[in-house]
Amino acid sequence: MTSKLFSPLRLGGMTLPNRIAVAPMCQYSATDGVATDWHMMHLGSIAMSGAGLMVLEASAVEAIGRITPADLGIYDDACEAALARLLPAVRRWGTTPAIGIQLAHAGRKASAQRPWEGGGALRPDQHPWQTVAPSAVPFGPGWHTPEALDAAGLVRVREAFVAGARRAHRIGFDAIELHAAHGYLLHEFLSPISNRREDEYGGSPAKRMRFPIELAAAVRAVWPREKILGIRVSAVDWSDEGLSLDDTIAFLNELKGVGIDYVCVSSGGIASGIHVPFGPNYQVPFAARIKRETGIPTRAVGLIVEPHQAEEIVASGQADQVALARAFLDEPRWVWRAAEALGADLAYPPQYERSKPALWPGHALMKRGAAA
Repeated sequence: MTSKLFSPLRLGGMTLPNRIAVAPMCQYSATDGVATDWHMMHLGSIAMSGAGLMVLEASAVEAIGRITPADLGIYDDACEAALARLLPAVRRWGTTPAIGIQLAHAGRKASAQRPWEGGGALRPDQHPWQTVAPSAVPFGPGWHTPEALDAAGLVRVREAFVAGARRAHRIGFDAIELHAAHGYLLHEFLSPISNRREDEYGGSPAKRMRFPIELAAAVRAVWPREKILGIRVSAVDWSDEGLSLDDTIAFLNELKGVGIDYVCVSSGGIASGIHVPFGPNYQVPFAARIKRETGIPTRAVGLIVEPHQAEEIVASGQADQVALARAFLDEPRWVWRAAEALGADLAYPPQYERSKPALWPGHALMKRGAAA
Protein backbone atom coordinates (compact mmCIF):
# COMPACT_ATOMS: atom_id res chain seq x y z
CA MET A 1 0.00 0.00 0.00
CA THR A 2 1.31 3.45 -0.91
CA SER A 3 2.09 5.65 2.09
CA LYS A 4 0.16 8.92 2.22
CA LEU A 5 2.81 10.36 4.55
CA PHE A 6 5.40 9.88 1.80
CA SER A 7 3.25 11.29 -1.01
CA PRO A 8 4.01 14.73 -2.54
CA LEU A 9 2.44 17.89 -1.13
CA ARG A 10 2.01 21.16 -3.02
CA LEU A 11 2.43 24.27 -0.87
CA GLY A 12 2.51 27.66 -2.57
CA GLY A 13 4.78 27.41 -5.55
CA MET A 14 6.67 24.33 -4.32
CA THR A 15 6.02 20.59 -4.33
CA LEU A 16 7.45 18.78 -1.30
CA PRO A 17 8.34 15.08 -1.70
CA ASN A 18 6.65 14.04 1.55
CA ARG A 19 4.38 15.39 4.29
CA ILE A 20 6.84 15.46 7.15
CA ALA A 21 8.11 18.76 8.56
CA VAL A 22 10.70 19.59 11.18
CA ALA A 23 9.04 22.08 13.50
CA PRO A 24 10.91 25.18 14.70
CA MET A 25 12.90 24.54 17.89
CA CYS A 26 14.47 27.41 19.80
CA GLN A 27 18.11 26.66 20.64
CA TYR A 28 18.90 29.74 22.77
CA SER A 29 22.44 29.64 21.41
CA ALA A 30 22.83 32.81 19.34
CA THR A 31 25.14 35.73 20.14
CA ASP A 32 23.37 39.09 19.77
CA GLY A 33 20.92 37.37 17.41
CA VAL A 34 23.70 35.85 15.30
CA ALA A 35 23.75 32.11 14.51
CA THR A 36 26.73 30.18 15.90
CA ASP A 37 28.50 26.88 15.26
CA TRP A 38 25.84 25.20 17.39
CA HIS A 39 23.24 26.00 14.74
CA MET A 40 25.41 24.43 12.06
CA MET A 41 25.73 21.22 14.08
CA HIS A 42 22.04 21.08 15.05
CA LEU A 43 20.54 21.97 11.68
CA GLY A 44 23.09 20.03 9.66
CA SER A 45 22.23 16.83 11.49
CA ILE A 46 18.47 17.17 11.12
CA ALA A 47 18.70 18.33 7.48
CA MET A 48 20.02 14.87 6.57
CA SER A 49 16.70 13.33 7.68
CA GLY A 50 14.92 13.74 4.34
CA ALA A 51 11.91 15.58 5.80
CA GLY A 52 9.98 17.50 3.17
CA LEU A 53 10.39 20.82 5.01
CA MET A 54 12.56 22.04 7.87
CA VAL A 55 11.74 25.34 9.58
CA LEU A 56 14.40 27.17 11.57
CA GLU A 57 13.63 28.30 15.07
CA ALA A 58 11.72 31.46 15.97
CA SER A 59 13.89 34.30 14.67
CA ALA A 60 13.22 37.72 16.08
CA VAL A 61 12.47 40.55 13.67
CA GLU A 62 13.76 43.14 16.17
CA ALA A 63 16.13 42.82 19.08
CA ILE A 64 13.46 43.49 21.73
CA GLY A 65 11.38 40.73 20.14
CA ARG A 66 13.78 38.00 21.28
CA ILE A 67 12.47 35.65 23.95
CA THR A 68 15.92 35.53 25.58
CA PRO A 69 19.19 37.38 24.95
CA ALA A 70 20.43 34.19 23.22
CA ASP A 71 17.62 33.95 20.65
CA LEU A 72 18.26 33.84 16.93
CA GLY A 73 17.53 37.06 15.06
CA ILE A 74 17.00 38.30 11.54
CA TYR A 75 16.95 42.01 12.34
CA ASP A 76 20.33 43.33 11.19
CA ASP A 77 23.15 42.74 8.71
CA ALA A 78 25.16 40.58 11.11
CA CYS A 79 22.19 38.24 11.63
CA GLU A 80 21.61 38.06 7.88
CA ALA A 81 25.28 37.38 7.10
CA ALA A 82 25.46 34.49 9.58
CA LEU A 83 22.34 32.85 8.16
CA ALA A 84 23.64 33.43 4.62
CA ARG A 85 26.73 31.39 5.55
CA LEU A 86 24.74 28.72 7.37
CA LEU A 87 22.02 27.96 4.85
CA PRO A 88 24.15 26.91 1.83
CA ALA A 89 26.14 24.45 3.93
CA VAL A 90 23.04 22.91 5.46
CA ARG A 91 21.39 22.72 2.05
CA ARG A 92 24.48 21.32 0.30
CA TRP A 93 24.88 18.31 2.56
CA GLY A 94 21.28 17.74 3.62
CA THR A 95 18.50 15.80 1.91
CA THR A 96 15.69 18.07 3.09
CA PRO A 97 14.58 19.90 -0.08
CA ALA A 98 12.86 22.93 1.46
CA ILE A 99 14.15 25.04 4.34
CA GLY A 100 12.15 27.80 5.96
CA ILE A 101 12.47 30.28 8.81
CA GLN A 102 9.95 31.29 11.44
CA LEU A 103 9.62 35.07 11.76
CA ALA A 104 8.72 35.96 15.31
CA HIS A 105 8.31 38.64 17.95
CA ALA A 106 8.02 37.53 21.57
CA GLY A 107 6.00 40.56 22.73
CA ARG A 108 5.34 40.47 26.46
CA LYS A 109 7.11 37.09 26.80
CA ALA A 110 10.44 38.64 25.76
CA SER A 111 13.31 39.60 28.07
CA ALA A 112 13.34 36.13 29.62
CA GLN A 113 15.96 33.72 30.91
CA ARG A 114 16.95 30.67 28.88
CA PRO A 115 14.98 27.58 30.01
CA TRP A 116 17.98 25.99 31.71
CA GLU A 117 18.55 29.24 33.63
CA GLY A 118 15.03 29.25 35.06
CA GLY A 119 12.91 30.50 32.17
CA GLY A 120 11.38 33.42 34.06
CA ALA A 121 11.68 37.14 33.43
CA LEU A 122 15.23 38.49 33.41
CA ARG A 123 16.27 39.86 36.80
CA PRO A 124 17.53 43.44 37.13
CA ASP A 125 21.13 42.17 37.19
CA GLN A 126 20.57 40.24 33.92
CA HIS A 127 20.04 43.34 31.76
CA PRO A 128 16.30 43.11 31.01
CA TRP A 129 14.72 45.33 28.39
CA GLN A 130 11.37 47.01 27.97
CA THR A 131 8.90 44.61 26.42
CA VAL A 132 5.97 45.56 24.18
CA ALA A 133 2.51 44.10 23.68
CA PRO A 134 -1.00 45.06 22.54
CA SER A 135 -1.77 46.13 26.12
CA ALA A 136 0.18 46.83 29.30
CA VAL A 137 -0.71 43.45 30.82
CA PRO A 138 2.11 41.14 31.99
CA PHE A 139 2.28 37.45 31.04
CA GLY A 140 1.92 36.43 34.68
CA PRO A 141 3.13 37.12 38.22
CA GLY A 142 6.77 38.17 38.30
CA TRP A 143 6.88 39.07 34.61
CA HIS A 144 7.74 42.47 33.18
CA THR A 145 4.86 44.83 32.46
CA PRO A 146 4.95 45.50 28.71
CA GLU A 147 4.49 48.85 27.05
CA ALA A 148 1.32 49.01 24.94
CA LEU A 149 2.24 49.56 21.31
CA ASP A 150 1.17 52.94 19.98
CA ALA A 151 0.55 53.76 16.32
CA ALA A 152 4.26 54.31 15.63
CA GLY A 153 5.12 51.06 17.39
CA LEU A 154 2.64 49.11 15.28
CA VAL A 155 4.21 50.50 12.13
CA ARG A 156 7.70 49.68 13.42
CA VAL A 157 6.78 46.05 14.18
CA ARG A 158 5.01 45.54 10.86
CA GLU A 159 7.96 46.95 8.95
CA ALA A 160 10.34 44.78 10.99
CA PHE A 161 8.49 41.67 9.79
CA VAL A 162 8.63 42.98 6.22
CA ALA A 163 12.37 43.64 6.55
CA GLY A 164 12.83 40.14 7.97
CA ALA A 165 10.99 38.67 4.99
CA ARG A 166 13.21 40.59 2.58
CA ARG A 167 16.30 39.32 4.39
CA ALA A 168 14.96 35.76 4.32
CA HIS A 169 14.49 36.03 0.55
CA ARG A 170 18.02 37.36 0.02
CA ILE A 171 19.45 34.58 2.17
CA GLY A 172 17.64 31.99 0.08
CA PHE A 173 15.00 30.48 2.36
CA ASP A 174 12.19 28.59 0.64
CA ALA A 175 9.52 29.33 3.23
CA ILE A 176 8.48 31.80 5.90
CA GLU A 177 6.34 30.79 8.85
CA LEU A 178 4.75 33.68 10.76
CA HIS A 179 4.64 32.91 14.49
CA ALA A 180 1.15 33.71 15.78
CA ALA A 181 1.09 31.08 18.54
CA HIS A 182 2.28 30.27 22.06
CA GLY A 183 1.56 33.67 23.60
CA TYR A 184 3.94 35.70 21.45
CA LEU A 185 3.11 39.08 19.96
CA LEU A 186 0.77 38.18 17.09
CA HIS A 187 -1.08 35.71 19.30
CA GLU A 188 -1.30 38.43 21.97
CA PHE A 189 -3.26 40.59 19.54
CA LEU A 190 -5.66 37.74 18.76
CA SER A 191 -6.44 36.73 22.34
CA PRO A 192 -8.81 38.71 24.61
CA ILE A 193 -6.67 37.59 27.57
CA SER A 194 -3.76 39.77 26.42
CA ASN A 195 -5.47 42.31 24.14
CA ARG A 196 -7.41 44.91 26.15
CA ARG A 197 -7.18 47.68 23.57
CA GLU A 198 -10.09 50.01 22.91
CA ASP A 199 -9.00 51.23 19.48
CA GLU A 200 -9.39 49.63 16.05
CA TYR A 201 -7.02 46.80 17.07
CA GLY A 202 -8.90 45.55 20.14
CA GLY A 203 -12.31 44.57 21.41
CA SER A 204 -14.24 42.38 18.98
CA PRO A 205 -12.64 39.33 17.33
CA ALA A 206 -12.61 41.23 14.02
CA LYS A 207 -10.65 44.09 15.57
CA ARG A 208 -8.25 41.81 17.46
CA MET A 209 -7.29 40.04 14.24
CA ARG A 210 -6.79 43.26 12.28
CA PHE A 211 -3.12 43.86 13.05
CA PRO A 212 -1.98 40.26 12.37
CA ILE A 213 -3.88 40.33 9.07
CA GLU A 214 -2.35 43.66 8.05
CA LEU A 215 1.08 42.34 8.96
CA ALA A 216 0.61 39.08 7.03
CA ALA A 217 -0.55 41.04 3.98
CA ALA A 218 2.53 43.27 4.17
CA VAL A 219 4.81 40.21 4.32
CA ARG A 220 2.96 38.51 1.47
CA ALA A 221 3.47 41.63 -0.66
CA VAL A 222 7.27 41.23 -0.52
CA TRP A 223 7.51 37.42 -0.34
CA PRO A 224 7.61 35.76 -3.79
CA ARG A 225 4.57 33.70 -4.74
CA GLU A 226 6.77 30.84 -5.90
CA LYS A 227 7.88 30.41 -2.28
CA ILE A 228 5.86 29.23 0.72
CA LEU A 229 4.20 31.51 3.28
CA GLY A 230 2.72 29.79 6.31
CA ILE A 231 1.53 30.70 9.77
CA ARG A 232 1.56 28.91 13.11
CA VAL A 233 -1.44 29.55 15.36
CA SER A 234 -2.60 28.56 18.79
CA ALA A 235 -6.03 27.19 17.93
CA VAL A 236 -7.30 27.69 21.49
CA ASP A 237 -6.05 29.27 24.69
CA TRP A 238 -7.42 26.43 26.86
CA SER A 239 -9.34 29.06 28.86
CA ASP A 240 -12.98 30.10 28.77
CA GLU A 241 -11.76 33.70 28.77
CA GLY A 242 -9.44 33.22 25.83
CA LEU A 243 -9.28 32.51 22.14
CA SER A 244 -11.77 29.92 20.88
CA LEU A 245 -11.48 27.58 17.91
CA ASP A 246 -14.28 29.55 16.22
CA ASP A 247 -12.19 32.72 16.61
CA THR A 248 -9.17 31.03 15.04
CA ILE A 249 -11.18 29.67 12.12
CA ALA A 250 -12.61 33.15 11.44
CA PHE A 251 -9.08 34.59 11.52
CA LEU A 252 -7.75 31.98 9.10
CA ASN A 253 -10.66 32.43 6.71
CA GLU A 254 -9.73 36.11 6.55
CA LEU A 255 -6.09 35.16 5.91
CA LYS A 256 -7.10 33.08 2.89
CA GLY A 257 -7.53 36.33 0.99
CA VAL A 258 -3.99 37.36 1.95
CA GLY A 259 -2.45 34.28 0.35
CA ILE A 260 -1.35 32.08 3.25
CA ASP A 261 -0.17 28.72 1.92
CA TYR A 262 -0.49 26.61 5.08
CA VAL A 263 -1.38 26.77 8.75
CA CYS A 264 0.46 24.89 11.51
CA VAL A 265 -2.00 24.19 14.31
CA SER A 266 -0.69 24.33 17.87
CA SER A 267 -2.35 25.64 21.04
CA GLY A 268 -1.89 27.38 24.38
CA GLY A 269 0.85 29.59 25.77
CA ILE A 270 -1.05 32.85 26.20
CA ALA A 271 -0.70 33.22 29.98
CA SER A 272 0.92 31.49 32.93
CA GLY A 273 -1.11 29.15 35.09
CA ILE A 274 -3.35 27.68 32.36
CA HIS A 275 -3.51 23.88 32.27
CA VAL A 276 -3.02 22.21 28.90
CA PRO A 277 -4.16 18.55 28.68
CA PHE A 278 -1.14 17.09 26.86
CA GLY A 279 -1.44 13.68 25.22
CA PRO A 280 -0.84 11.93 21.89
CA ASN A 281 -2.69 13.72 19.06
CA TYR A 282 -4.16 16.21 21.52
CA GLN A 283 -4.13 19.02 18.93
CA VAL A 284 -5.07 16.95 15.88
CA PRO A 285 -8.85 17.57 16.23
CA PHE A 286 -8.17 21.31 15.98
CA ALA A 287 -6.19 20.78 12.78
CA ALA A 288 -8.93 18.57 11.35
CA ARG A 289 -11.66 21.13 11.91
CA ILE A 290 -9.50 23.99 10.60
CA LYS A 291 -8.71 21.98 7.46
CA ARG A 292 -12.39 21.19 6.97
CA GLU A 293 -13.71 24.71 7.52
CA THR A 294 -11.00 26.82 5.87
CA GLY A 295 -9.63 24.65 3.07
CA ILE A 296 -6.11 25.88 3.87
CA PRO A 297 -3.45 23.14 3.79
CA THR A 298 -3.09 22.20 7.43
CA ARG A 299 -0.26 20.81 9.54
CA ALA A 300 -0.76 18.88 12.76
CA VAL A 301 1.80 19.08 15.55
CA GLY A 302 2.20 18.00 19.15
CA LEU A 303 3.22 14.61 20.60
CA ILE A 304 3.33 12.95 17.20
CA VAL A 305 6.16 10.45 17.63
CA GLU A 306 5.50 7.19 15.76
CA PRO A 307 5.42 6.59 11.98
CA HIS A 308 2.08 4.78 11.90
CA GLN A 309 0.58 7.51 14.10
CA ALA A 310 1.72 10.17 11.62
CA GLU A 311 0.51 8.08 8.67
CA GLU A 312 -2.97 7.75 10.17
CA ILE A 313 -3.29 11.50 10.74
CA VAL A 314 -2.51 12.27 7.12
CA ALA A 315 -4.19 9.24 5.51
CA SER A 316 -7.45 9.91 7.39
CA GLY A 317 -7.53 13.47 6.07
CA GLN A 318 -7.22 15.14 9.47
CA ALA A 319 -4.19 17.11 8.26
CA ASP A 320 -2.15 17.54 5.10
CA GLN A 321 1.20 17.43 6.88
CA VAL A 322 2.64 16.60 10.29
CA ALA A 323 5.48 18.33 12.12
CA LEU A 324 7.75 16.81 14.73
CA ALA A 325 10.20 18.55 17.03
CA ARG A 326 11.44 16.66 20.08
CA ALA A 327 11.13 13.39 18.17
CA PHE A 328 13.86 14.69 15.85
CA LEU A 329 16.07 15.53 18.83
CA ASP A 330 15.66 11.97 20.06
CA GLU A 331 16.12 10.50 16.58
CA PRO A 332 17.48 12.83 13.87
CA ARG A 333 16.93 10.05 11.28
CA TRP A 334 13.26 9.57 12.24
CA VAL A 335 12.23 9.91 8.59
CA TRP A 336 14.45 6.96 7.66
CA ARG A 337 12.68 4.74 10.20
CA ALA A 338 9.28 5.99 9.06
CA ALA A 339 10.09 5.20 5.43
CA GLU A 340 11.09 1.65 6.36
CA ALA A 341 8.01 1.14 8.55
CA LEU A 342 5.66 2.43 5.85
CA GLY A 343 7.35 0.80 2.87
CA ALA A 344 8.47 4.06 1.24
CA ASP A 345 11.68 4.69 -0.68
CA LEU A 346 13.81 7.56 0.56
CA ALA A 347 17.02 9.18 -0.70
CA TYR A 348 19.92 8.97 1.75
CA PRO A 349 23.01 11.17 1.57
CA PRO A 350 25.43 9.18 -0.63
CA GLN A 351 27.91 9.01 2.24
CA TYR A 352 25.26 7.09 4.24
CA GLU A 353 23.87 4.90 1.44
CA ARG A 354 25.61 1.86 2.92
CA SER A 355 23.18 2.00 5.88
CA LYS A 356 20.03 1.63 3.75
CA PRO A 357 18.17 -1.53 4.78
CA ALA A 358 18.40 -3.02 1.28
CA LEU A 359 22.19 -2.61 1.21
CA TRP A 360 23.26 -3.60 4.71
CA PRO A 361 22.80 -7.20 5.90
CA GLY A 362 23.30 -6.15 9.50
CA HIS A 363 20.02 -4.23 9.44
CA ALA A 364 17.97 -7.44 9.74
CA LEU A 365 20.08 -8.55 12.69
CA MET A 366 19.46 -5.23 14.44
CA LYS A 367 15.71 -5.60 13.94
CA ARG A 368 15.72 -9.13 15.34
CA GLY A 369 17.75 -7.95 18.32
CA ALA A 370 15.33 -5.12 19.04
CA ALA A 371 12.37 -7.52 18.86
CA ALA A 372 13.99 -10.09 21.18
